[in-house]
Amino acid sequence: MMAMVQAPIQVLVVDDSAFMRRVITDFINEEPDMRVVDVARNAAQALEKIKRRQPDVVTLDVELPDMNGLEVLRRVMAEHPVPVIMLSGLTRKGTQAAIEAMSLGAVDFVTKPSGTISLDLYKVKEELKAKIRAAHRVSVRMPALDGLHPVPWTPSEDAALAGVHRKKIVCIGTSTGGPRSLQAVVPRLPKALSAPVLIVQHMPPVFTASLAERLNQLSEVTVREAVNGEVLRDGTVYIAPGGRHMRVRKVGRALALEISDGPPIRGLKPCFDLLLESLAEIGEQDIVATVMTGMGNDGAEGLSAIKRTCRVHAIAESEETSVIFGMPRAAIE
Repeated sequence: MMAMVQAPIQVLVVDDSAFMRRVITDFINEEPDMRVVDVARNAAQALEKIKRRQPDVVTLDVELPDMNGLEVLRRVMAEHPVPVIMLSGLTRKGTQAAIEAMSLGAVDFVTKPSGTISLDLYKVKEELKAKIRAAHRVSVRMPALDGLHPVPWTPSEDAALAGVHRKKIVCIGTSTGGPRSLQAVVPRLPKALSAPVLIVQHMPPVFTASLAERLNQLSEVTVREAVNGEVLRDGTVYIAPGGRHMRVRKVGRALALEISDGPPIRGLKPCFDLLLESLAEIGEQDIVATVMTGMGNDGAEGLSAIKRTCRVHAIAESEETSVIFGMPRAAIE
């Protein structure tokens, strides 16, 4: 009996540059499991072709001549929801637009290394193709707080001993789909939150600063990109800088952040496991560890580590609300 051959992923490429459309099309069409079904040079064409072609995935440039890429995304999500990957520049405007796009429903983004027309787009070719494959597995939906469920987790007897001086800490790890899940959660944190919040979002450099800025504008708590040596303060949210690792170390009776430039862990930098393992080394803390949408299993080993030395309340985002259920599934298993 012959195995069924899966149809290639149908991709619509939207970019106002003919050169960029050609390059992106060539990248995609060299893979046997995906093909460009059509291209669009402006918003009007994009909206019409999404409706008519019904592609599996859309790559959408942030900047279009007749309509802002974000407005196109709003229309797509309202009228014909489909997994969208945004392409943006590394400018401040481009990074802010990419972050906002994910809060509007985009699955992920890819940066054009040298601006709107990137002659060196080949540098992100493999990243683009990997994200198209991931996007194809996505069910397009917005996250909800009720998608976060406690993971059965019994603290060790040592960690549950009474009378030990403890610090309450909230840790959140997330990857693909994370920015919009974070936007559903962080703005609802109370200003008087009696714990610091440490977030590891898998994201390139520059973008985490824009993410922190956007969440800070929406939230009562203070949200900022983490800085090396900062002492942890209640009611403050610290986001690990893209391309750097974040650990916690003890300084006297206080806890402080250590931001370092070590090698990636299983290809990840920052790495949620590394953050949790640093807390496990300190021990004797009350930790709420939340694993949200994302590919892979980052966080699973770290959860096991903190369970041995800390009192832990673990939470995993549900499959129903996760863009990709990889990280939460690994935490549950």
